[in-house]
Amino acid sequence: MNSQVLVIGGTGKTGSRVVQHLQKNGIEPRIGSRNANPGFDWDNKETWVKALSGIERMYVTYYPDLAVPGAKEAITSLTHLAVELGVKKMVLLSGKGETEAEACEEIVAKSGIGYTIVRASWFNQNWSESFFLDGILSGEVALPLSDVLIPFVDADDIAAVAAKVLMDDGYNGQIVEVTGPELVTFEKIVDLIAESTGRKLNLHKISLAEYVDGMKAAGLPGDVIWLIEYLFSHVLTNPENQKISHDIETILGRKAKTFAQYVADTASSGVWNQPVEA
Repeated sequence: MNSQVLVIGGTGKTGSRVVQHLQKNGIEPRIGSRNANPGFDWDNKETWVKALSGIERMYVTYYPDLAVPGAKEAITSLTHLAVELGVKKMVLLSGKGETEAEACEEIVAKSGIGYTIVRASWFNQNWSESFFLDGILSGEVALPLSDVLIPFVDADDIAAVAAKVLMDDGYNGQIVEVTGPELVTFEKIVDLIAESTGRKLNLHKISLAEYVDGMKAAGLPGDVIWLIEYLFSHVLTNPENQKISHDIETILGRKAKTFAQYVADTASSGVWNQPVEA
């Protein structure tokens, strides 16, 4: 089965971890990324056929998110191709509380392919591997909605669940929701990181408009700016996104990682150490 499992986004936050979980179980999956051989590029459909050739099971992440314009069309094309090429199982990473992402889920669910949807809350790793990291490194964290409660989930937990349901057809036809075991605010998170690193971190409570202006000034890509503004304005305040799920514990037989555990593990790695000025 080693050559029959494909991980699209296999070098990303969850995909790379899914690869590791599969490898621990003796499965060497095909990596779906631009630099792989064969390569997979969402923007070049000519790469899709080779990447999916001979594949029976696939884990799919769409960059930057299923909510962005164009995602629905891409997932439609990929799903149709997967059915045509005889793929038997697809696990799609989706976003909890995202209406647009649910439209992509429906495409997969109605395709006739075996599937499991993994709906995830915001990742813990956004603070160490993504768009919140720069603020932590600078010591000046400027964020809107600092008091909104969020069930942040660890990417390792997401990947462990995804790898299991990918290989186990007992989860076919199911929507799995993965969240952390608690609700935390941005304010609490900054306090936890400051305490764990021994650094002084200043949280500046700003408006969403000010945050968007800051992203534009920093030169972030337009689709990323759109996505983050959408997530803040529509997803974080969605009551559905603020509900804690226990699917991680049910599927893995252990509790989901707390944000405090993530902070302790990440702080010990040194990734939040303040950069030394030249």
